[in-house]
Amino acid sequence: MNARRAEAPELVAPKAVIITLFGASGDLAHRMVLPAIAEIRVRGLMPEQWAVIASAREPLTDEQFRERVRESLAESPGGLPEDVDEILTHLYYATGRFGPGDESELPEVIDGIYRDMWAAANEEPLVVHFLAVPPSGFRSVTRGLAEHELITESTRVVFEKPYGTDLKSFEQLDRDVKKVLREEQIFRIDHFLGKEGVQTIYVLRFANQLFGSEWDRHSVKQVQIDVPEDLDVADRVDFYEQTGAALDMLVTHLFQVVGQVAMEPPFDIRNPEQILVERERALRALRLDPEEVVLGQFEGYRDLEGVPDDSTQDTFVAARVWVDTDRWRGVPFLLRTGKRMAVKAQRMTLVLRRPDGPLFDEGLEPNTIEVNFAGAGAVSLNITVKTPGPELTFSSGRAQLDLNDVPRSEALSPYASLIHDVLLGDRSLFTTADGLRAAFEAFAPLQNGERPEPQPYAPGSWGPAAAAELAFPHRWMLGQ
Repeated sequence: MNARRAEAPELVAPKAVIITLFGASGDLAHRMVLPAIAEIRVRGLMPEQWAVIASAREPLTDEQFRERVRESLAESPGGLPEDVDEILTHLYYATGRFGPGDESELPEVIDGIYRDMWAAANEEPLVVHFLAVPPSGFRSVTRGLAEHELITESTRVVFEKPYGTDLKSFEQLDRDVKKVLREEQIFRIDHFLGKEGVQTIYVLRFANQLFGSEWDRHSVKQVQIDVPEDLDVADRVDFYEQTGAALDMLVTHLFQVVGQVAMEPPFDIRNPEQILVERERALRALRLDPEEVVLGQFEGYRDLEGVPDDSTQDTFVAARVWVDTDRWRGVPFLLRTGKRMAVKAQRMTLVLRRPDGPLFDEGLEPNTIEVNFAGAGAVSLNITVKTPGPELTFSSGRAQLDLNDVPRSEALSPYASLIHDVLLGDRSLFTTADGLRAAFEAFAPLQNGERPEPQPYAPGSWGPAAAAELAFPHRWMLGQ
């Protein structure tokens, strides 16, 4: 028996589960969470005994809520499941504001379903509370769960982002939540970590000598994590005016991917806690200098309804950050994201150093290893080859493996993947208190009076021209 594998905790699917969904009338619940739950059921990953109890202020019957969910599933990428009618019978609705002192129907509805399910499964049901509510509601809902005695030793609670907006607010929220819950019960969801492409980084690196042997400062000149978006912010103006691109994307998404790329090998990749320890260690070594950050604001942003004429909020950020570990010391990690950019993409690129030898001075394009996070994901190599013909000339060639083409592959959507991990108790793809604390500490210089002024950029471009200088002596490998 493999000794390493034997040490990993066993992840066992429950025989029965109740998912309570707070904020059930909101866009997030209908666009992401409910379709993901249906996807888990369609893929045969849901226990035989299961129920979703939606909680919101709007007065609705079970049937009215089910019809709304039917409409949401019809508009989702997966469309209506063949057995949608059977799936909808597992959905219930509890009317009323939920919090300490509030009179919601939820405790009574849970109690009845809980007892029936325990009898049917002959096992105590797992209860998962999913907070698809604005962060301002986290404390109230959590306190309400405690007051209404809806938390047991096995209960798990999923929090959406942002889990705090700076180090101080994070620490306060974390203290308040932990008056009710243990860290092991808290699942802070970040859908980027649920992407198949991001998860592939583990196996690409740890199971393939070709890649694992190159994964350090001796072989890598730069790491680029590039997430441009071509969408506007017209429907999220209020949110963007409070956060901006840097806070919205760096702390919760791109810093977490940095941790995924930069972590040391865990003793056992099947042990979620070991993965968390190594990712947190990489995040604690993260360093950001505001002088190596370029902020931008697309032209026309101030013309949007709800945006002040003098707004200095950023809709673009590019940053050169550092991971001060023996493996990565001296290697820049280049992060870029923004709205109204030239394309929509999600990609991590290792830019490799030129090999020593007779072709060192040939001025060749650098070799790269790319992982595409979008959709099911893809892995690509850009390598130098001889140009076919009589002369000794060189060209760059590209080889790509789409993960959808892997035999027996059938990717789960990020939310479905993460919710399934919640059911198993696998926290390896969730942010932890220590990891978020490290991310906010690294981000703090941009919130302490050293924030650069956003520079204008044209919609449909690659952002402010100054961002290109961050990649010197190379270039951004995506699009430029």
